[in-house]
Amino acid sequence: MHSNLNSQIPSYNAVMEEKDQKVTEDDFHVKRHRISRPKKRKRSKQQVVPVSPLVKKYWLQRYNLFSRFDEGIKMDEEGWFSVTPEEIAVRHAERSGGGVVIDCFSGVGGNAIQFAKMCYHVVSIDIDPKKVGLAYNNAKIYGVEDYVDFVIGDFFQLSSSLKGDMVFLSPPWGGPTYNTIKHFTLDLLKPKDGYSIFQAAQKITPNITMFLPRNVDIHQVEELSWLSSPPLNIEIEENYVGGKLKGMTAYFSGSALLNLGCLSCSHLKPCTRCKKAGHTV
Repeated sequence: MHSNLNSQIPSYNAVMEEKDQKVTEDDFHVKRHRISRPKKRKRSKQQVVPVSPLVKKYWLQRYNLFSRFDEGIKMDEEGWFSVTPEEIAVRHAERSGGGVVIDCFSGVGGNAIQFAKMCYHVVSIDIDPKKVGLAYNNAKIYGVEDYVDFVIGDFFQLSSSLKGDMVFLSPPWGGPTYNTIKHFTLDLLKPKDGYSIFQAAQKITPNITMFLPRNVDIHQVEELSWLSSPPLNIEIEENYVGGKLKGMTAYFSGSALLNLGCLSCSHLKPCTRCKKAGHTV
């Protein structure tokens, strides 16, 4: 009887072996759980960029170029890297003194739009009919198309017949590669060198604003002032967007610009908008 009872009771060693086996399996299960990797997340679809790789970085900054981009702004490839960022274009318009502004290389209209919002009238010139069409479209988005004359033509052929209170020059810089040059000299501007462009502008007025690359040779820009007869006043301004230097603007003038028109805004001459708004003129 006693021997049968002992045979039914597991031995101590058997119990411990079974316990060790359970502990080992449980422990192995915990370790396996620790090192298990999370399920791979599905990759979100990348946003389709509707431009060429050459101008992708400019497309990503499109709202810096036109704050109303999504409302129907149109660009060609060159326009992406040649249009003035809107914040800087606003600054140019604020410094224009009003009156009639001649935008000599208007492109897709970034500057012309801002001038039209603050000045009496704008003459927007470009030799490329496609760009003139884009500029007109973009001006309509901002509601200023009625304050701009869009001209298809060669500025150098037109300059002697143009009349205005201020000339704005933002000639092509030669494409995105301008930034690889340590000192950007005025002879690299297109379609002619900076000296020839400046001389053509002086046929219209000594009040000239010139938007240039951030790496432009400042000494050459200053030369434009004292090579003129008589020498012109000059002020050079650094232009930043989002804390990054984007360009340099040179403001030339023969004399201080006086506001002889509307006392409520910057227009040099009374205009329809001033009268509608009830401004004092």
